[in-house]
Amino acid sequence: MAKRKVAQTEVIEEIQEVQAPSQPFWEKYQNFLVYAVAAVAVLAAAWWGYKSLVIAPQQEEAVASMWQAQQQFERDSFDLALNNPGGGADGFLTVIDKYGSSKAGNLAKYYAGVCYLYKGDFDNAQKYLEEFDADGDLLPTLKKGLLGDVYAEKKDFAKALDYYESASNTGSSALLKSYYCKKLGMLNEYQGNKEAALKAYQRLKKDFANQSSNDWQSIDKYIYRAGGGK
Repeated sequence: MAKRKVAQTEVIEEIQEVQAPSQPFWEKYQNFLVYAVAAVAVLAAAWWGYKSLVIAPQQEEAVASMWQAQQQFERDSFDLALNNPGGGADGFLTVIDKYGSSKAGNLAKYYAGVCYLYKGDFDNAQKYLEEFDADGDLLPTLKKGLLGDVYAEKKDFAKALDYYESASNTGSSALLKSYYCKKLGMLNEYQGNKEAALKAYQRLKKDFANQSSNDWQSIDKYIYRAGGGK
């Protein structure tokens, strides 16, 4: 009985982000999110470097214009990144208005969506993430997962679950897919969908084995909580 009570307490603690607006569901993983966005920025910079001799002038202007906003983003200064990064540079919103049809302008929509998610403005987060045209291997996964976070915050849990499941099956990054697979399990567990939660946790253990991952090392605890240890 005591063991079950401890397990129940752990469930409440680990999903309280969904219940309390002051603790967003995604907040526990915000460092991971920052690292993921930084990785995307590096990939984007590499792409821009490779294309520097052939990209359109508008794209070049957008890249130069957005650089300072990216710096503010990396400092967690989301209002400045969106509106006034300093030095006369454009914030992400102005980059979108000026260069929305360019690849850099498109990426600014992604940054804007993440900024609004951090700020707790979930309607605008949804707007810009949905407008963002994700391509490549990482960005579609991140877009779907972030929209899952948005809908979880808006308490539209059915849509959040759909996005988390889709993110966990998109792209080739085991790190991202396992991250959203766990979120899928946690939100199902919160919703009382123990069978679906167990399925997600068992998939995490089987398909994303990683000895260096804390999530994977502790996955048996989640499986037990969802009824897999009976």
